[in-house]
Amino acid sequence: MVKSLKPMGVKFKTRRSEISLSLKEVENVTSIRMSYLQAIEEDRVHTMISHVYARGFIKQYASFLGIDEDEIIQENLLNLDDSNESFKKDDTSYNMASLEVRGNQGKNVKWLPNAMWVGISIVVVLAAWYMAKYLEVI
Repeated sequence: MVKSLKPMGVKFKTRRSEISLSLKEVENVTSIRMSYLQAIEEDRVHTMISHVYARGFIKQYASFLGIDEDEIIQENLLNLDDSNESFKKDDTSYNMASLEVRGNQGKNVKWLPNAMWVGISIVVVLAAWYMAKYLEVI
């Protein structure tokens, strides 16, 4: 039996229609954003962040729809290759050196109310101790 070489997106869209699911329903179940699902169905995987995300989303979507994910990836290997320059490049580099440095978390804490509570606590403890001494409990 000869397999038809339909574009990948058509296979996904056809299969999704066969089981009567909307893109929103697929998004809710797979947690893949609808824009990425549309990109897969419209054969615009190069608009995704990277080939790694594209491959992962395609595999997850195919698995959800009951399509052989390894076969889909093999058929579209050239489109999903990491050397493919058509993938959208992100200008930001996500590494440890680029993490945002946040300010001191205690910076906005007001010291006066805290000092008042500490002072009141000390006064209460001393008053309790004095009352205990006065009543000859200790």
